Amino acid sequence: MAPLLKKLNEAEDIESILCVTAQHREMLDQVLELFELTPDFDLDIMKTNQTISQITANVLIGLEGVIQSVCPDYVLVHGDTTTTFASALASFYQKKKIGHVEAGLRTHEKYSPYPEEMNRVMTGSLADLHFAPTERNRNNLLREGISDDKIFVTGNTVVDALKWVAKKPFKFENELANIDFEKKRVITVTCHRRENLGENMENIFMAIKRISDTFEDVEIVYPLHMNPKVREIAVRILKGSEKIHLIEPLRYQPFVNLMARSNFIITDSGGMQEEAPALGKPVLVVRKETERPEAIEAGTVKLAGVERDTIYKMAEKLLADPVAYEKMAKAVNPYGDGHASERIVEILRTKMES
Repeated sequence: MAPLLKKLNEAEDIESILCVTAQHREMLDQVLELFELTPDFDLDIMKTNQTISQITANVLIGLEGVIQSVCPDYVLVHGDTTTTFASALASFYQKKKIGHVEAGLRTHEKYSPYPEEMNRVMTGSLADLHFAPTERNRNNLLREGISDDKIFVTGNTVVDALKWVAKKPFKFENELANIDFEKKRVITVTCHRRENLGENMENIFMAIKRISDTFEDVEIVYPLHMNPKVREIAVRILKGSEKIHLIEPLRYQPFVNLMARSNFIITDSGGMQEEAPALGKPVLVVRKETERPEAIEAGTVKLAGVERDTIYKMAEKLLADPVAYEKMAKAVNPYGDGHASERIVEILRTKMES
């Protein structure tokens, strides 16, 4: 959302108000600093071990006061977080128009990803304007009965953010500074989905350990998620290998640079399926399905599932077969050209003038 906020701030005829919920405080603050953004309202809802219900209730109540105070023409929400759905619901209760950025992504599986799939479906039901990254996303919305004149294919703002950050000079610090990215093939790993907790995550990590043990020139970098359940499994299976670096979560700028210098990515994240291909990096998605099938069709992403042998074999092919690697690395990213934010601002301007 940061590049869109910056474009809104540049528009002399639009007043933009930034409200953050701080659903993830540490992750939020470093992004605000990097993009030089200052919230007008900070709900500061983060609490230890809070439930999804508590997040929803706190955002709903907190945003109600903000909307009543500001009385906006539009409330813009992004993606599929609990903050997104609760903010859209709060806006609906105040009869304010809603713009959904990154609209129309679907797995058509109620509990996968959980709770994100239903967050975006319910947000879509409430939204007045839908900013869809791709034509497939647009078609998903049309099938759900959304009027065509409310849907706009813009590309994804995540590509805008990525390209903005990748242009900035950067040097690694701490453990990453000791990795020889020229001589080693680095695989970046992220894994945190609720539906992968337990046996699935154990399978994923066992496959990753086998990759590290098999290939002499491969090193694994895994920025650990804050979820203690994820950390317990990761430490139990992966800790102890000199070639596997379990590090603390990275700020956005070093993480973008880590992706850019990696050989390929193994992830259960949604956004990385769009970010890594923009940097020419193949992605293996360790999930049973994805709401981003465009990436699979384009060839930038492969669905590796959650079985350890399958994950290992797909990673082995990328490491052992240069032709297979180049085919993925050079495929065209279907998620945009880095100008989605500009398109969204122009659409908003047109809608507010009409």
